[in-house]
Amino acid sequence: MTSRPSRAKTIMIAAAALNAAAATAAHAAKDAGLRPPRIVVEWARAWNGTDPRALGALFTADGTYIDEAVGVTFHGRQEITGWKARADSLIDDVHVTVRSTRSDGDRITVEAVYAGHLKGAPEPFAVPMTTLLDLDRNHRRIASDQDHYSLATVLAQSGLPADWTPPTP
Repeated sequence: MTSRPSRAKTIMIAAAALNAAAATAAHAAKDAGLRPPRIVVEWARAWNGTDPRALGALFTADGTYIDEAVGVTFHGRQEITGWKARADSLIDDVHVTVRSTRSDGDRITVEAVYAGHLKGAPEPFAVPMTTLLDLDRNHRRIASDQDHYSLATVLAQSGLPADWTPPTP
């Protein structure tokens, strides 16, 4: 025969579950990026701005920038600045919109929308992007940036063929 828990026990279990759920929700709200970390705000501002040096300045001297979709890696502030300048020359109104962030030690995961209009393409694009930012030990500069988005989706939304390549400078 199975016994039923007492009403008091049921209420205590329910209260404990509610407290756990509230704590989880509070933690999730914090991690959901209601207030993105300062470095993320500056990173988005740099991408949305027109001065390529602003992006490079956010990195450590030996920082690394990896664009996984395009398959390129840049080392140091000068190369990273050059990548932003190249993006600006190929994409009108290139910008990112931060949707959420999650911090875990020295790593920040940024969920964003990457958008713009490839020059010469019939349509603009706006694709989901996940960026992993690894910070220096003081959390003041970016040591590594890894951008993950679908190049195939960018090209499809832009109305370009899957084998399109940007013109060489």
